[in-house]
Amino acid sequence: MALDTQSVTRILADFGSGESAVRELLPLVYDELRRLAASHFDDERSGHTLQPTALVNEAFVRMASVGGMKVTNRAHFFRLASKVMRQILVDHARGKQALKRGGGGERITLDDSYPAPAGKGVDLLVLEEALERLASLSPAKARLVELRFFGGLTIEEAADALDISRTQATREWRTARAWLADELGKGAEA
Repeated sequence: MALDTQSVTRILADFGSGESAVRELLPLVYDELRRLAASHFDDERSGHTLQPTALVNEAFVRMASVGGMKVTNRAHFFRLASKVMRQILVDHARGKQALKRGGGGERITLDDSYPAPAGKGVDLLVLEEALERLASLSPAKARLVELRFFGGLTIEEAADALDISRTQATREWRTARAWLADELGKGAEA
């Protein structure tokens, strides 16, 4: 569906002000949110209890229920959506882990372009803890990882969303991935 930029900007500006703006926005962003959510499940086992459609719907409902939320533009909207999707996935993994009495958390990979060996995905809860440590050291790198991993954005899209150059985003991504690999490796040794 093609809409001019001014219309999308107006709808996003009104996003937190009422149900009509939410109803108007959903059809415009649903396919892209669904694609981003589906990317999280590419390496998951079939029959996963949380499906991409449910992730998108839950994220959208949570975002729409925040009264007075101001969304300035498309990049800002997808940054928020990435953060909400991350929290939903973490909450889901925590719930699953609690059911299993602390064992067998969901396993996912950090990046489809660098797939982990079979069965060697990243435990989402361990990743969440590592991201929290990274955020205390470098909030910008943590936001970049969040956009790339949980938001499914390309390096170019993430750079635009963070308003940094693609070169800087690439450099920050490499550094963040190396730091996370080291942190996640420490967790595997413990």
